[in-house]
Amino acid sequence: MKLRRWQREAVSRCISRFRNGQNHFLCLATPGAGKTYMASTVAKTLLENGEVDFVFCFSPSLNVSLSFQSTLESVLGVRLNGLLGAKGNVLTYQSMLNLGQSFWSLMKTHRTLIIFDEIHHCSGDHLGNANAWGQKIIQHIQGKATYSLALTGTPWRSDRIPIALTSYCREGKVHCDYSYGLAQAIKDGVCRTPKITVIDNEKITVQNNGKEDVYGSIGDLLKSSRCTYQQLLENLTLIRYLVEQSHKALNTLRRVQPNAGGLIVAASVEHAVLIATILESICGESPTVVTYLHDESQQAIQRFRDGQTRWIVSVGMISEGTDIPRLQVCCHLTRVKTELYFRQVLGRILRVQNSGNEEALLIMPAEPKLIEFAHRVAEDIPAANTVSLKTMEGSLQPLLTDQVEAETESGTNKIDTIKSNDTGEDQEYQPGLLSLGELEEDSTALPFTTLAEAYETTLGLFGRFRKRMINFSPVIG
Repeated sequence: MKLRRWQREAVSRCISRFRNGQNHFLCLATPGAGKTYMASTVAKTLLENGEVDFVFCFSPSLNVSLSFQSTLESVLGVRLNGLLGAKGNVLTYQSMLNLGQSFWSLMKTHRTLIIFDEIHHCSGDHLGNANAWGQKIIQHIQGKATYSLALTGTPWRSDRIPIALTSYCREGKVHCDYSYGLAQAIKDGVCRTPKITVIDNEKITVQNNGKEDVYGSIGDLLKSSRCTYQQLLENLTLIRYLVEQSHKALNTLRRVQPNAGGLIVAASVEHAVLIATILESICGESPTVVTYLHDESQQAIQRFRDGQTRWIVSVGMISEGTDIPRLQVCCHLTRVKTELYFRQVLGRILRVQNSGNEEALLIMPAEPKLIEFAHRVAEDIPAANTVSLKTMEGSLQPLLTDQVEAETESGTNKIDTIKSNDTGEDQEYQPGLLSLGELEEDSTALPFTTLAEAYETTLGLFGRFRKRMINFSPVIG
């Protein structure tokens, strides 16, 4: 594989800095730009020149580790599985907690290159503020490894704790040794130009104890009612509408790019199964579903990557670092509302295939924070985005069960019955406090309230759906 220009520049600068006495290098490159191949080339250069004895890599999830290991072994031409005769190993950050002194002593007895993929998962500039992985880095790697190379596409943390091994400018921004942003990646043809569609509804009713309140948008509903975003995501009308719009978009792309695929990011295992059922009723094809509860999810992701199946539905398993270039459509139905996670999800559809149509479409509810994040992504491409508003005539018939079909009042569909809690508060996933790997393994990490006991509320979407397009175009010049 031929290095892209930015990769050549980053490799050259990294090797030069190492040879001039700097032992840590931080590379910021937009999701989908090819950080893994760049880091593999650095490792190959150091290993072939006899400057390191071993290469070790840590990443946030098993799926990402397997992909990183495959690329490293292909580029280096050696095994990195930790077995006898191997030139290193590729591990998850979680595995750091189980490594013994025999491993850590390699930092003193041998020349090592340590690669940190998505370093923002590791926090702390001292033991007092570090998370578990940051503590291991401070205790065993910082100042002990011969060289370390950190990679990130989103160089910040939601908890505002400093990223491990990272220095900061006076403005509080991370100092990067090499940066490659989204605008430049789009201009170079390295990443796709994203288009974001925001779906809203102009008449949302909430009935509680005989009282009915009407809201003119999702933003008004979340601001002025006790309904939370996670409960809105249960609404069958909203799910079906977003899934139908996403499927139409994917079918259009597949006329030009036959293997184009779509990703739906769900909020829980139960939510993913519901979405898969709705999706199958719409497209007549069973989607791939990958969650921590589904057997052989890693193998399923690989089969989807290499196959022709239209859709894959995931809970936390396809976010950052997962390389599936044929993904071009993403339906955002997760309740995780941090900018870090939003950009990571968007990054899954930005990786180019260099064949056929290279559009990237993200479809999401009009949740105010998500809209704010979308506009901030647009700001990364100055004076290049346009926003238009289109009203979708009519609402859909979302009825999926006999029980819901039977609920009619005055000739109008009474859409969904949901349960709300007393506080109305969302408990957001903070990537700085919980890793995506932990998210995959712990179903209680993101409670999806479907049976809260405080009171019962009827939520209906009766109005027309509104579609707002946030389009991005590369900077010219």
